[in-house]
Amino acid sequence: MAIKATIYKAELQIADMDRHYYETHALTLARHPSETDERMMMRVLAFVRHASGSLVFGKGISADDEPDVWQKDLTGAISLWIEVGQPDEKRILKACGRAEQVVIYTYASNSSIWWNQIGSRIDRARNLAVINIPAATSQALARLAQRNMQLQVTVQDGQVWMTASDETVQIDFTVLKEPVASR
Repeated sequence: MAIKATIYKAELQIADMDRHYYETHALTLARHPSETDERMMMRVLAFVRHASGSLVFGKGISADDEPDVWQKDLTGAISLWIEVGQPDEKRILKACGRAEQVVIYTYASNSSIWWNQIGSRIDRARNLAVINIPAATSQALARLAQRNMQLQVTVQDGQVWMTASDETVQIDFTVLKEPVASR
């Protein structure tokens, strides 16, 4: 018998001063049995950085044809495809062909090894951004995970502060690859 996903509820109060976006989102997250709290919270962080009324979570780890988080326009075209972790080159390039913009959030302690192996092979992807989160930060985010979460998030000057109860995690980002501006 297969083990079922664990359901998490998160209320996000987002104050994104960089984008002038101030909203509350009630999220339901299905955490696959093989997914860690760290990875789940990285999905939440990805949601926060791109929050909008049309941003949704994909089916999760078990779905090969969907990202972790995505946004479609009114025609059904994929405007934003977000992956968490260290996807392989084939998956990245396929996503870049299907979506207007692709963002990867990598966070493991071996992210630099992954990037050194794959960076030059995906450099031609003009609509791709790759962002690294230090492993210590993603582990601190994992400690905020609870079945019912109330998270206050502030975004300012490219930094994110995520607070649950009395613990705040400051998230700094290292951009490994920026998308090439279209002409």
